[in-house]
Amino acid sequence: MFREMRKKSREIFADNIADILKTAEYGTLATVDENGIPYATPLSYVYFDNAIYFHSSPYGHKLDNIANNSKVSFCVVTDTEIIPEKFSTKYKSVIAFGTASWVIGTVKNAALMEFIKKYSPQYLEKGKDYIEKAKAATTVIKIEIEHLTGKAAIK
Repeated sequence: MFREMRKKSREIFADNIADILKTAEYGTLATVDENGIPYATPLSYVYFDNAIYFHSSPYGHKLDNIANNSKVSFCVVTDTEIIPEKFSTKYKSVIAFGTASWVIGTVKNAALMEFIKKYSPQYLEKGKDYIEKAKAATTVIKIEIEHLTGKAAIK
């Protein structure tokens, strides 16, 4: 069902993929609308329990698309450096393919806390208060990963 990577020499595997997903600052979510038109959204995210989570307002284009077709892909790129004299770029990247769904209750709370830990670790207590105030107006989506690919050019 999923294509094989063309440049096998650049393929990276499980531990490296997990490190990239844990440390990258943002990723791009790809969805498709009811007319088959693709839509890519850059967003902040967290990776934990072998899934990707992002938060959103309760309404919007990406959520409409997920409601219509829950199959998504999510891409992160990190450690980029252009190498002009070699006409090349150093990078590490991961593409996840999976199914997106809404989460509620304790899973939602845990995901929101992971955002605080990742993006504001020095404000954990303030973050807990922030979550309590904002969670009713916040949607959390989980991407259940079905397939991962990782690639790097680091030389």
